[in-house]
Amino acid sequence: MTACAPFPLRRTRIKICGLTREADVRHAVRAGADAIGFVLYPASPRAVTPMRAAELARLLPPFVTPVLLFVNATPEDVQAGLRAVPQALLQFHGDESPAECAAHGRPYIRAARVPTGAGAAGFDLLEYVRQYASAQAILLDAHVQGYGGGGVSFDWKAFDWSDPLLNAGDRLVLSGGLTPENVTDGVRLVRPWGVDVSSGVEQAKGLKDAGLIDRFIAAVRQADCPQA
Repeated sequence: MTACAPFPLRRTRIKICGLTREADVRHAVRAGADAIGFVLYPASPRAVTPMRAAELARLLPPFVTPVLLFVNATPEDVQAGLRAVPQALLQFHGDESPAECAAHGRPYIRAARVPTGAGAAGFDLLEYVRQYASAQAILLDAHVQGYGGGGVSFDWKAFDWSDPLLNAGDRLVLSGGLTPENVTDGVRLVRPWGVDVSSGVEQAKGLKDAGLIDRFIAAVRQADCPQA
């Protein structure tokens, strides 16, 4: 773990997403993850059932949050996930409307699928944030075929992160193509509340790599250190 001298000015929260194995959950927790994501989207190669998510969530200690990721799920499917993991935070990653996200009466994260390349500049992030004002956080991911986990980043310089209406430090979670090699730069530029990684710490889809998790978390902590 990287140490700051004398101490970090802030601490970026870290979510590791798409876990499917007990060993990966245990290691992510030991390494310092703040949240663990379980994908309840059957088409994903990282998908788990609500029952399996419950088994894995039982390994989490206090103050490490389970997150259930849904893509265009029915209300019944979301409720089934909540029955299995009642303490979970919800994450919506499809085409869900603000009303659909808020309908469950639970805190939720809303993913914004930002176009890659030059298209990012045309994405009205401020309007998106306004639309989902009821969200606990807005997760910024790259728009790729499918829904997330594509290992692709959007142009981080396409937006003015200092805009107080974005409230990046309290409300935004940076995701999309993050790796141990680039997350320090991403955190220092965006200064988000948190970061979310899946493919960037994998040896194969759904199978995490302990060494990459350690390196990723160390890189985030390095970004939190005051720069000379």
